Amino acid sequence: MPSSYTILRSSRKTMALEVTRTQEVLVRAPRSVPTDCIERFVKSHTAWIERQLSRMQERTAAHPEPTEEQARQYKQEARLYLPERVNYYSKRMNLFPAAVTITGAKTRFGSCSGGNRICFSWRLMAYRKEAIDYVVVHELAHIAHKNHGPHFYALIAEFLPDWKERKQLLT
Repeated sequence: MPSSYTILRSSRKTMALEVTRTQEVLVRAPRSVPTDCIERFVKSHTAWIERQLSRMQERTAAHPEPTEEQARQYKQEARLYLPERVNYYSKRMNLFPAAVTITGAKTRFGSCSGGNRICFSWRLMAYRKEAIDYVVVHELAHIAHKNHGPHFYALIAEFLPDWKERKQLLT
């Protein structure tokens, strides 16, 4: 069982576990669930928690927080490179975003709004070009499909047949 975890109680109906990027274990639980029940829940998921902690440690080691200089460089690269890749794939996919924005998001590499505005984190620039292209195509595919269903992935595969391998580069 993990040595420490934080319990977050709310009006939810079920319990859930989360291991954050900072390797903190969070237990989300209904207000009415007794602490001993939460402890049993955590204990029954010890193997899963340990796997997640290990994954987070590996990810942090492989991709540490950039220095100020690295961050400045990544931001500059992102402003030049990402719109170029969006333009390249937009023409091929015939999907055009309303706007492209570069952010400092830490928890996701890209997003597509309901209005087809695409955001990319400059942190994506720490990854290989093949992985970056996967994120670009992924977000463009959301213009046509606002979900992660079979048609969405079929569209990605049409332009990146090796998308699964590319996605793995992001872990």
